[in-house]
Amino acid sequence: MFKYSYDALVYCGEPIRTSIERLAKYGYDAIEMLGEPDNFNINEVNGLCRDNGIKVSSTCSIFTPQRDLVHPDYKIRNHAKDYVKKVVDFTAALGGEKVIVAPTACSKVAPIADIEEELSWAVENVRECAEYAQKCDITICLESWNRYETYITHSLSRVLALLKRIDMPNVGVMGDTFHMNIEEADMAQSLIECGKDLVHIHLADSNRAAPGAGHIDFEPIIKALVEIGYDGYLTFELLPAGADPFAVMAQGGCDEFYDKYTKMAIDTIKAVEKKLNV
Repeated sequence: MFKYSYDALVYCGEPIRTSIERLAKYGYDAIEMLGEPDNFNINEVNGLCRDNGIKVSSTCSIFTPQRDLVHPDYKIRNHAKDYVKKVVDFTAALGGEKVIVAPTACSKVAPIADIEEELSWAVENVRECAEYAQKCDITICLESWNRYETYITHSLSRVLALLKRIDMPNVGVMGDTFHMNIEEADMAQSLIECGKDLVHIHLADSNRAAPGAGHIDFEPIIKALVEIGYDGYLTFELLPAGADPFAVMAQGGCDEFYDKYTKMAIDTIKAVEKKLNV
């Protein structure tokens, strides 16, 4: 059986107590924290997790234009590294295992400097962050986004290529079925090709809603994860349609992303597990 986690960024600023209690209610094992350490009290989060039987699986870092590991301005690159290290400390203090990292800012779709120079900065700076994380027993998860959100790691194969250049034992590949549905010709085969390098995964349907609300067939995906011996969390990251999904949620009217989709997501994938006798 797989372990299940849910990305708290989906809940758009609600009290962390409410989020943790909801996940416990629907049978989750863990929560993926939002990568904004200053927004949380570590003792409070640890206490709430303990009281509700919930662990912290990971932290989803947020890469803004000022948190760009490959920006030509070395001050911005250094700020991005400091941010990742702060998220590593935050995750470790919560007993988490993994930190999601992207080489550049979300929605930056073209290089500012020469692409080879930017790739060199990605290797150098992710490696430095990984060396820091290694001391805390934290794994760095390099996420593959889609072509409309990045130009560096917009397929699992591109992440694998970058991973080889970084060459650190605590850095691995992360997939997200929403992004993969856009970029991967065969999602299951792409996961199989990652093999043991796959260290984390986000599940969402084709419309970024809960599995079962779109057209992705999750059976081959779960089969592929079983085949490669994936033993990490199945983590749901669900967001509404829109170029800025957080702005959409802030406007309200996205109630389905709370109780309805939280329950639907885990129920749908557990049903797939049962069907496959996993």
